[in-house]
Amino acid sequence: MFSPSHVNGDRTNKIAPMNDGAKGNGVLLYPRRDDIRDLRDLNDEDLIVKHNRFYSATYEETFHRSIDDPETFWGEVAEEVSWTKRWDRVIDDTNQPFTKWFVGGELNACYNAVDRHVEAGHKDKVALIHASPVTNTTRRVTYGELQDQASRLAGALAALGVTKGDRVLIYMPLIPETIIAMLATVRLGAIHSVVFGGFAARELRTRIEHAEPRVIIAASCGVEPHKVVRYKDIVNEAVAASKVKPDHCIIFQRRNVFEAELTPGLDLDWSDVVAKAAPHPCVPVEANWPLYILYTSGTTDQPKGILRPTGGHLATLCWTMKTIYGMKSGDVWWTASDMGWVVGHSYICYGPLLAGLTSVMYEGKPDRTPDAGQYFRIIQEHQVNAMFTAPTTMRLIRRADPMVKLGRKYSTKSLKNVFVAGEHCDQETLQWAESVFKVPILNHWWQTETGHAITASCVGLNHSTKPPKYSAGMPFPGYDVRVLRADGEEASPQELGRIVVKLPMPPGTMCTLYKADERFKSVYFSKYPGFYDTMDAGFRDEYGYVYVTARDDDVINVSGHRLSTSALEDVVMAHPDVIDCAVVGVPEPTRGEVPLCLFIMRQGSQKKASEISRELVSMIRELIGPIAAFKLSAAVRGLPRTRSGKTARKSIADLARNKFVKIPGTIEDPTVYREIKMVLQKLGYAKTAPDPE
Repeated sequence: MFSPSHVNGDRTNKIAPMNDGAKGNGVLLYPRRDDIRDLRDLNDEDLIVKHNRFYSATYEETFHRSIDDPETFWGEVAEEVSWTKRWDRVIDDTNQPFTKWFVGGELNACYNAVDRHVEAGHKDKVALIHASPVTNTTRRVTYGELQDQASRLAGALAALGVTKGDRVLIYMPLIPETIIAMLATVRLGAIHSVVFGGFAARELRTRIEHAEPRVIIAASCGVEPHKVVRYKDIVNEAVAASKVKPDHCIIFQRRNVFEAELTPGLDLDWSDVVAKAAPHPCVPVEANWPLYILYTSGTTDQPKGILRPTGGHLATLCWTMKTIYGMKSGDVWWTASDMGWVVGHSYICYGPLLAGLTSVMYEGKPDRTPDAGQYFRIIQEHQVNAMFTAPTTMRLIRRADPMVKLGRKYSTKSLKNVFVAGEHCDQETLQWAESVFKVPILNHWWQTETGHAITASCVGLNHSTKPPKYSAGMPFPGYDVRVLRADGEEASPQELGRIVVKLPMPPGTMCTLYKADERFKSVYFSKYPGFYDTMDAGFRDEYGYVYVTARDDDVINVSGHRLSTSALEDVVMAHPDVIDCAVVGVPEPTRGEVPLCLFIMRQGSQKKASEISRELVSMIRELIGPIAAFKLSAAVRGLPRTRSGKTARKSIADLARNKFVKIPGTIEDPTVYREIKMVLQKLGYAKTAPDPE
């Protein structure tokens, strides 16, 4: 096994080979040699080593209780929320992987997110701050206003025939009405399915046909920096093409931007139906009743709808706000994401509202609405205490304003921590962000399927805010994380393998796939029986910290040696003239695969792209070694990023292999593929590839 001692400019330590135990394959990993002690002293059965600078007695006690005594532990966590009927059993694990939590207990999501705070005397507390530079507006919504609007919209839905178990599809931008629509739906015990606003009609149609919503709630439009996206036109096209027709569409008219024409007999104006409706009370549901369906991206041919249980999700989310993020009453929380993604569900809507916090909704871009100082402005203007975003956000700000001339106009003194997730966070970006925001930048790892973090540096459990470099934190309570070899045997510390979670999964994770129980079992639990397969590659160190190196299919096999794309990208990002990059594996007759790098140059760079490419070859050779066979790199103006911040590496690799690439609807700028194809052709690839579309 290979362990690089550097990916950040310090080139005094060379890479030292390490024995990988079973296979003898070369594997590129992350930790510095001086960050770890002699592995020969490690007890494989206890990965949480005491008496080190990362050790937290609070975390260790909490974590072990969650695994060893789940009945008592999760029963205590469940007290975070209000129940109309207490559960009969904390856990029913008799039918894995369909584990049930808090069996027989009843509660309501809207009541816990809104009504209980109003009843506690906090109706005038600000629940949501909508900051929209694209419309030049700022709006504050109190818990009392949220209760009134959600209960009236619930009354309107009930009048249209929506009852417990019905699906309501929501197609809206990042505005408070999106959260009101979600809360109104679950207030009735109905199930919402939020579709990212801006998805094309084809993707929307597929989700309509699969979820079969009784009602669609949509906005007249969304707003991008230089255009208005007419959502109502997209809904019209999707409904017309769909085999499934909703009974009604409720349209929220953004009258200060664009007012859509309504279809008589189908469409209803949001303002009219809410004004006429009577408030509707909360309908209790059993703890394992579905809260929502959320379709994962790239699943339009075979929809993969994550089904989230109500009780465990609410309790765990509420608990994470203090245990992971260190938030307390009166704090202002900002998740820079969209309601169409799992992050928006968990940490714009439910998490902060369950905890009674103020949640910021930012409708804009980090670098161009109108400039790269906006994140700093929002922090100062709204006294944000903690923020959750994607590493791509930091790269965009750094690319547009590397010296932070715009950001320095504002104070970030209110900020305590910034949390990042969604993709690999390279060390260069992390260190830059820490220097400009002047707070810890804490990486954590989770998935749409889990709904909250699998691993994290838990501020509320006294974890170090200076964790080992490149790590994604320690397993969050309830996650018995293991790293397995291809043969199913457990990997040694520092050995790259497949990251899995021993069953049962903790409360709040997905309970199944909508209409697809067998697919749920085969996709996530068949490869490693008894474990949830995260499909991510990584390893653990001797302290128990987890390192997520790549999706397992992003690992490049060069002459039998497995190299992580994210590890290679870390080296590339250390170049002072590179602001962003993507590394993929491409075919090579002798070695099977070799890495190919596409990079974005820093604005104002005095070097030519060819010179940077030569220097990258030297850096990879020096810091990783000739084993990487790194020779192919080129500059591009942009990379295919999803709106949630992930790099679509597979589409680049497929294009290089002359495969047809259907551009996912989640890609923010589809035009980048034209240049990428030309660049790949100059490097000898994609010679006969069809144009992506």
